[in-house]
Amino acid sequence: MKECVWGIIGKGWIGGEMATALNESHKNIQAVVSTTMEGGKKFADEHQIPDVYTDYREMLKDPKINIVYIATPHSTHYQMMKDALLAGKNVFCEKAIAVNAEELEECVRIALGKDLVIMDGVTLFHMPLYQKLREDVLPELGKMKMIQVNFGSLKEDNPKNRFFSMDLAGGALLDIGVYAVSFARYFMSSQPDTILTTVEKYQTGVDESSGILLKNDQGEIAVISLTMLAKQPKRGMAAGQKGYLEVYDFPRADKASVIIDGVTRVVEAGQSGQALTYELEAMENYVQDPASSRENLQRIVDVMKILTDVRRQWGIRYPFE
Repeated sequence: MKECVWGIIGKGWIGGEMATALNESHKNIQAVVSTTMEGGKKFADEHQIPDVYTDYREMLKDPKINIVYIATPHSTHYQMMKDALLAGKNVFCEKAIAVNAEELEECVRIALGKDLVIMDGVTLFHMPLYQKLREDVLPELGKMKMIQVNFGSLKEDNPKNRFFSMDLAGGALLDIGVYAVSFARYFMSSQPDTILTTVEKYQTGVDESSGILLKNDQGEIAVISLTMLAKQPKRGMAAGQKGYLEVYDFPRADKASVIIDGVTRVVEAGQSGQALTYELEAMENYVQDPASSRENLQRIVDVMKILTDVRRQWGIRYPFE
């Protein structure tokens, strides 16, 4: 069995949460990369990490590290992921894993050529609940017909807010839309071939609010609503001809309601508070058997293709693309 040794790039709040989860799961963290040595050493002391770097390329030279976790703004993901893969490292990158499908496809080609693993931080793909829903509940629902997903996040209405920055690949789509589209794709039998959308842009030019409609060859339709300036319930619903399932707080959900013939029952699996641990376990299992990661990787690729198509219809292109 391969020993899994992690290196972390980025020490923001999600990087801190992941470092805590790694330690609580007794995983091996070797290094962290920070923009400043002072900040890096403070983070390393808090999380018992031996090595600190201010240049991620220096960390990539460490032969002990075989998994790189990227927790920086998504405008930086492509170059860091590509460099890590070329250095022979497996990559777990926070969402959005890339800015567009072309970036991701290049990295996937490198990973497959080197038998390496790419995974992203879309928690729902690794929550036990979703595996249970797919195996035990979907057959009861009959032919899938309609999926609805809502996600609204109330951010500070300020053009200097990083969530609305064109330079940082801001906007609702790449921040919260990744989760919503992932939910839809998870319950659709195949990749949609029809994508319709409308958008309200923020004053900086990024997407503030949007509606997205997806349809595939099986006649399954998904309707998604996103906004960065209004609270919405994080609600996902998938309806078949015989009944439907409903999931609240769907990105890290551990329970769902299943309604068939007017009778409601609750299905539970896993724990929301262990979401990051499930991701870590999945990543380390993938590293032991890279071929086992391919189904998850295909979902990631499918989602990024949808996001890219949607944004192109909006005419939104980031300055660095």
